[in-house]
Amino acid sequence: MEIIKNLQNRIYELREQRVILDMDVAQLYEVDTKVLNQSVKRNIDRFPDDFMFQITEKELESIQAQVKELLPDQPYSRSQIVTLNTTRGFNIKYLPYAFTEQGVAMLSGIINSKKAIHMNIAIMRAFVELRRALLIKSDFKLQLDQIKEKLGTHDAQLNQIYDAIENIMDQGTAQTKWENRTRIGFKK
Repeated sequence: MEIIKNLQNRIYELREQRVILDMDVAQLYEVDTKVLNQSVKRNIDRFPDDFMFQITEKELESIQAQVKELLPDQPYSRSQIVTLNTTRGFNIKYLPYAFTEQGVAMLSGIINSKKAIHMNIAIMRAFVELRRALLIKSDFKLQLDQIKEKLGTHDAQLNQIYDAIENIMDQGTAQTKWENRTRIGFKK
């Protein structure tokens, strides 16, 4: 379960899809990112745009900001004279590739080490767990909206009941005033 939570921290939302970056996959598979990308390029027909895409600089900055939030004590940028920041996701020479869930599944066919197979299974489980959590959240939101709607109709019904009670009380007050009035005219 711990490994799934760790993997979920490496899954980002880009272009309305959940993706994992090539450098994260390479680290998990215990291969160099360059080796992973070379294997993908040799099998590029297996990776259409909805399985893998190269992210833009703006998307990279967004991801780096997310990583910076996770690791606030790490310096964000450094001068070129100083050594490079070794924190994951910083000082990237090439724009990384992002793999969707289907892309990760396709990677299992081209990276064939024991570690890659085990990590691939864990990554797929992390994607499934994220999907399940989002469905629960979505279902909860739907239920909350239904409750709000019911309460809204109940509020209207309660207001009608309060108005009816006030009318009855007003009628009772008026009746009491009528019965307790001082009578004028002849008394018997």
